[in-house]
Amino acid sequence: MIPFDPTDTVLRSGFTEAGYLDKNALRFYPEVRDMCAQNTCRAYGKTWACPPGVGTLEECRDRMLAYDRILLFSMKCELEDSYDYEGMMAGRLAFKEATDRLDEAIKGKLDHYLLLGNESCERCETCTYPDAPCRFPHLLRHSLESYCLVVSELAEHAGILYYNGEATVTYFGALLF
Repeated sequence: MIPFDPTDTVLRSGFTEAGYLDKNALRFYPEVRDMCAQNTCRAYGKTWACPPGVGTLEECRDRMLAYDRILLFSMKCELEDSYDYEGMMAGRLAFKEATDRLDEAIKGKLDHYLLLGNESCERCETCTYPDAPCRFPHLLRHSLESYCLVVSELAEHAGILYYNGEATVTYFGALLF
């Protein structure tokens, strides 16, 4: 039997790069949560995957630091040009699908893990937040930013590219175990 290799599993799930983070080097910035509260993405207060539905900064920090290993991963998506909104949305969907493949691939291999993704959830036409629990909590992926993390800083610490050149968009997630 081949031993379980999280990095290989991440890459086989369709991601471009992966690198480990030292959890002692993580920095949580309340200012990132403040940016979320400005509601630029129109998801603040509307989904369990984004603030304030993910919990307080302290709850998010404690949730992350409860794990021993953090594997940051990314997916580079090619665009027709830097303004290719449809390509960005297609890449976003491809990232979410790859995250679901990763989740399936690690079930039964890791007893306790957390997958963080990008942006809001969008599994349901209308989220139950805040009136009822999530319909699919086993599929819920909180966003990295909602945990008050600066993704470019994480990428640098993990040794993976944050910017992949013109006419690309790169999405990020993390596997904590």
